[in-house]
Amino acid sequence: MQGATLAVKARTGYGLHKLTGLTAGSGEYGGRRSSKLSVRMSDRIGCCGLRRGLVSMETELARAKIGFGSLLRSSAKAKSVRAQASEEDIEDVAPLKPETKSSGTVLPYVGVACLGAILFGYHLGVVNGALEYLAKDLGIAENTVAQGWIVSTLLAGATVGSFTGGALADKFGRTRTFQLDAIPLVIGAFLCATAQSVQTMIIGRLLAGIGIGISSAIVPLYISEISPTEIRGALGSVNQLFICIGILAALVAGLPLAGNPLWWRSMFGIALIPSVLLALGMGFSPESPRWLFQQGKIVEAEKAIRTLCGKEKVAEVMQDLTASQSGSAEPEAGWFDLFSSRYWKVVSVGAALFLFQQLAGINAVVYYSTSVFRSAGIASDVAASALVGAANVLGTTVASSLMDKQGRKSLLMISFTGMAASMLLLSLSFTWKVLAPYAGPLAVVGTVLYVLSFSLGAGPVPALLLPEIFASRIRAKAVSLSLGMHWISNFVIGLFFLSVVNKYGISSVYLGFSAVCLLAVLYIAGNVVETKGRSLEEIERALNPAT
Repeated sequence: MQGATLAVKARTGYGLHKLTGLTAGSGEYGGRRSSKLSVRMSDRIGCCGLRRGLVSMETELARAKIGFGSLLRSSAKAKSVRAQASEEDIEDVAPLKPETKSSGTVLPYVGVACLGAILFGYHLGVVNGALEYLAKDLGIAENTVAQGWIVSTLLAGATVGSFTGGALADKFGRTRTFQLDAIPLVIGAFLCATAQSVQTMIIGRLLAGIGIGISSAIVPLYISEISPTEIRGALGSVNQLFICIGILAALVAGLPLAGNPLWWRSMFGIALIPSVLLALGMGFSPESPRWLFQQGKIVEAEKAIRTLCGKEKVAEVMQDLTASQSGSAEPEAGWFDLFSSRYWKVVSVGAALFLFQQLAGINAVVYYSTSVFRSAGIASDVAASALVGAANVLGTTVASSLMDKQGRKSLLMISFTGMAASMLLLSLSFTWKVLAPYAGPLAVVGTVLYVLSFSLGAGPVPALLLPEIFASRIRAKAVSLSLGMHWISNFVIGLFFLSVVNKYGISSVYLGFSAVCLLAVLYIAGNVVETKGRSLEEIERALNPAT
């Protein structure tokens, strides 16, 4: 996702059958067909995004009589489940409102997890302003290849980390994986800040990359598993918001460079602080109740639910978890299961969203915005890049407020459409002679509009959508695989962007980014389905009914 780029990427939701092209109960995703579904009763939303499964009408009526709850709705007759789930099965069911307010607390633990998102953005963006100065200090000012490796080694490490994060999260749990993740983050930041050679700098960037790769996988995963359904979209967007804040912090941290060329070392050293706080904070944060339940740690799961949701929700949430697990006694999926006919279509959608995200040019814009502004004649290039970071934060804040109202799919389409128009504007500003006198202002306006558009959907939605559409038995590994695609494409763009620009010109490259954005709009329109307001368990049951 991202980095100095408005790699503020982040994080995952899940478009359903259309997003997957699958049908409930089909052999491709749902495994064995379920001949019929019993009458669909309204689910009660529990804390942590859990929802009661199919509840009998008699039970609901009984509860209505004694005053514990009312029957929200009942279907007139049982509906048969066909091989392909219709769009109405998922989208036409109105989201339900929680019956009682939770006395638990989620936000502090989301905040701790988002320290990983801040580091994600900071390490991506810190090289933007520091590259020129560290290149002079390390004697590679004329070596663009070495500079490219310093930029892209972080992304190579992130690719490794993203594939590792899912396996670690499944084995050790979410909070312990965060603590393990702090090790490469701390060592990497220290080596970068004290590097006296290119080799040391590259090793430091590689370790930091492994750290942010792991974070990119487990931050959205952890948030999605502890968040209530009704605000899961907003909290998922907070992940992207903090990535943006991390990028903005890195850009702002570069402002003293003009007066102090050695300040670049302090810029890398600053990353030590949130890395240590992440490790300490996760020592006090509750583990994901879903993971604990899957491990058979019932007492610990109840304790985590009590902390996150309040003691009055423990019985309800545990019943939801039990109902969810009873539908499938299958073991945790292996890596090769992701490529089976059952899961590949939904997994391919997750990978495609991140591929479009990167090929649309966000990282190129963030990594090299300072150079582009300078070539366009902008005097304060670092300040202009900081403006871009601020636009990213603003757009992501707006997206957070719209995610659970506007929905994931519409925000994605609006976002990529705006990005296509902005890239077209940037391309024309560098080629049309009539616009030559305004090239500088247009470069800033076009870049800011592009970043705003990106942060409205293309940035936050993929990371939010993925954990939503993936079944629990493949969730961690499928998220890691999708993010691996993100980091691989990010690495390639970071490594070859300047070379491609030198060969074809910035205008042609931006025009290519515009075309990719338009292709993304067409893909999303045909493959992504809305998932707002649905619990993770309900989405999983719709895509993979009880077998």
